[in-house]
Amino acid sequence: MSNSLISWRDPRAPEFVAREMEALRAALDMTIPPRREAPRNLLIGTWNLKAFASLTEEWLAGPDDSPKRDWRALWAITEVISRFDVVAIQEIKGDLLALRSLIKTLGLDWNFLITDITRGDKGNSERMGFLFNTQRVQLSGLAGELVIPDDWDSVLPSGALQRQFARTPYAVSFRAGGETFILVTLHVDYGGDSRGRIPELKGIAEWIADWANKTTTYGQNLIALGDFNIDRHGDDLWRAFVSTGLTVPADLHKTKRSIFASDDAPLLDKYYDQIAWFESGGRRKLNMEYVTGGGFDFVPYIYTETPITRSQLQHRISDHYPLWVEFNCKS
Repeated sequence: MSNSLISWRDPRAPEFVAREMEALRAALDMTIPPRREAPRNLLIGTWNLKAFASLTEEWLAGPDDSPKRDWRALWAITEVISRFDVVAIQEIKGDLLALRSLIKTLGLDWNFLITDITRGDKGNSERMGFLFNTQRVQLSGLAGELVIPDDWDSVLPSGALQRQFARTPYAVSFRAGGETFILVTLHVDYGGDSRGRIPELKGIAEWIADWANKTTTYGQNLIALGDFNIDRHGDDLWRAFVSTGLTVPADLHKTKRSIFASDDAPLLDKYYDQIAWFESGGRRKLNMEYVTGGGFDFVPYIYTETPITRSQLQHRISDHYPLWVEFNCKS
């Protein structure tokens, strides 16, 4: 039996779309762990959905249709998201047609929480948000944005962060069984060159470390996830990101982040997306037991019967792969 939570079959869907979805479901069943109640597990995901905004309400967007994201693509996106208990989404835009259609497809057990759009050129009119299965996780009361205090000159290198974050990181607390956890999602400004991202990454790392030392006093777990726009594993951006002790599980070092990752070093190149927490540092240490994690390569299963290029696929699904982690948590 499939682990999918999407039980409906739209009678209007062409047969070739239904066949693709069955193949996609089978691949997801083999990749992402099923939900468990004993011992209880928790499945957390993150996905940058490129310009997630409007929708062409057809099963196959034509050459003159805009946007290119159609029902076929949205069904596939929804199928992937349905496997998680909570998932952070980056690049939600002002138009919410695709998001609302996705939530409607997921069903009444699902809800979402999103920011307003970030204005200004660097903000790119983006929102960040969380989608969550209310039968598996509940909101536990906290929602807020991360803002660097004016007096942090002693914390950050002099002049390191001359402005606030281009897209303010968004933090929300959830409860699953006997565990409380805070997810901090963000999308680091890509900017004109990679060096320009270092101050923002450093500021985020310092902020999260400072907050983690306080929140874990109350038994809460703090996890950072999203698009950090790190070019390569081990580069200066990566070192800024892990400078305060944030740890990415080894399983995630083995998965590609981008559908455009290079063939010669696909696991190291375009190392944009991360899920990380503190494994050491006294009170900062995560309380939940990590089990496993990975990504999901949707490319072999989508638009197989009407092939398109990866450049075209990014505008229908995304140029990023989703990442996920599994924890054991108290019942």
